[in-house]
Amino acid sequence: MSTDHPAQPLTVLSDDESAFRDAVAEFARGEVAPRVAEMERNAKIDPTLIPKYFELGLMGIQVPEQYGGAGGNLMMVTIAVEEISKVDAAAAIMVDVQNTLVFYPLLTYATAAQKAKYLPRLTADTVGAYALSEAGSGSDAFALSTRAELVDGTWRLTGRKMWITNGAEAGLFIVFANADPSKGYKGITAFIVERGAPGFSVGKKEDKLGIRASSTTELIFDNVPVAPENVLGPVGQGYKIAIETLNEGRIGIGAQMIGNAQGALDAATAYIKERKQFGKSLSEFQGIQFQLAQAATEVEAARLMVYNATRLKDAGHDIVKEGAMAKLLASQVCERATSLALELFGGYGYTKDYPAEKFYRDAKIGTIYEGTSNMQLQTIAKALLK
Repeated sequence: MSTDHPAQPLTVLSDDESAFRDAVAEFARGEVAPRVAEMERNAKIDPTLIPKYFELGLMGIQVPEQYGGAGGNLMMVTIAVEEISKVDAAAAIMVDVQNTLVFYPLLTYATAAQKAKYLPRLTADTVGAYALSEAGSGSDAFALSTRAELVDGTWRLTGRKMWITNGAEAGLFIVFANADPSKGYKGITAFIVERGAPGFSVGKKEDKLGIRASSTTELIFDNVPVAPENVLGPVGQGYKIAIETLNEGRIGIGAQMIGNAQGALDAATAYIKERKQFGKSLSEFQGIQFQLAQAATEVEAARLMVYNATRLKDAGHDIVKEGAMAKLLASQVCERATSLALELFGGYGYTKDYPAEKFYRDAKIGTIYEGTSNMQLQTIAKALLK
């Protein structure tokens, strides 16, 4: 860690943050938990849950109060995503994407007019989405084929986006397209596109292994007109906006993973206290105690890394390395913790009658989206060797 960073991770929550955590935890238990089974079966978030997110202020946590937001910080976003993920990682990712991938570029690069027009909608009732990935540009995020052409003073977007979280529900999209392919990634530009724009449509919804209630869709742009006032940031600076946004977004994924892992361990802990074998509860066997202790220690270590990266970001520090480390470790630990939880449930863990198999399936995405584990390792290595 560089010398200008705090010497110790700032992990203790303030009274306000603790109260916020308790409120979100209560919301997750009372409103999200009863809907999980049906949302999983339908592979769709319950539409009646979304307005409740807005009512609680979860869809504009860092947005200034003048735009209808909560005026909070990234730590509150991390807390919210973690607490909801303890119940359902799929329900949490909608909150995460809104507060990191959508609001970061808008709060950082939008004009005053853009903020006045879009932020109040996004904090009141409109879900947002971030559209960078394409079929041919995954880890190579800037090999974009979607094009933006300026025709008679209006930008025209043509191409397809893939793997877009919130695609089915979103009313506003942050879209990246190349306005000058001759410049390579330096031609990439960010645009604000509203649902319902001529030529814009939502395509295939993916049938996924995990986080099934979260929509992951294709977006189709067929000569979609975008007014010049809807260019987000300078033309040709889209690559910079995308990178900065993903750096913050990785904290959200880290929060999702530690929440998912903790939820799995909480469920397994309750189960082994009740389940009896050989005349005593499973929790009395030292072999099981040690496995649980090891997993709990790893989850806490990952939590400290996620919280520390969050605090550093809130304090205005660069978190390229810390964010990548937090996301990497949290996703690795989540895989191990959820696997152990499933095993502790025994044969029941492999059935849909118990939550262990869902926690396990939801864990895998953490090593893939917003930068695979190999991409995080590359980012960390570059920072270390700089």
